[in-house]
Amino acid sequence: MDTNNPDQPGRAPGEVWLRAPRTYRDTPPLSRDRIIEAAIAILDAAGEGKLTMRKLAERLEVAPPTLYWHVKTKDDVLDLAVDEIFADVPLPSATAHWVDATRALILDWRATMLHHPWSPALLGRPMLGPNVLARTEFLQATLARAGFTGAALAAATHGLANFVIGSALTQSTWQRNGDPGLQSAAHAHIRAHADAYPTLAVNDHLDSPDWDDLFRRGLDYMLDGLRGRREGELGE
Repeated sequence: MDTNNPDQPGRAPGEVWLRAPRTYRDTPPLSRDRIIEAAIAILDAAGEGKLTMRKLAERLEVAPPTLYWHVKTKDDVLDLAVDEIFADVPLPSATAHWVDATRALILDWRATMLHHPWSPALLGRPMLGPNVLARTEFLQATLARAGFTGAALAAATHGLANFVIGSALTQSTWQRNGDPGLQSAAHAHIRAHADAYPTLAVNDHLDSPDWDDLFRRGLDYMLDGLRGRREGELGE
């Protein structure tokens, strides 16, 4: 691996949050905010695969070495970009009922990821930015306020996070790669093998779904299950 190539993963994702910011004797001609704004624009337009340090420098009309005063690798840029978009996820009222607060946070989290469809696939990285941590803290604090502790708290947090990330990843991938001809062929394949897949055939498994409705239903099922568990344990 060429560790001098900033587009190769020579450093671990998340490391940008563990390094102290560089100091300058003179004000550099570029800011981290401008870099991240430009990176998000490239990611929104073309996805992660099209983001390189060279293309980012071209968009900013600077020489690539200028970027390295602020970011060392593409991983730095991705970490910063993911955290930046999470600033758009509003924090619900801490006094709201825990179910309502959790639902509101998860719905806005999903909406933000769908607005930036490159982002769900990156959320397996170490998420140490202040915006992501603040929202994760809110989710865990809200569930803790409901009475979840220990392994139950971890399971509830991971279950909700995995549900929203997985849903957003599936939807963004489906919509990005959707080919009506391929979808029709897939329908025909399932119906031609209805003896093996009777439920899928009858229920039109691959029909274009109402993503919003399905997600809200699934989220409510999860929250109803969590609420029922807590009420059962507390004898409410």
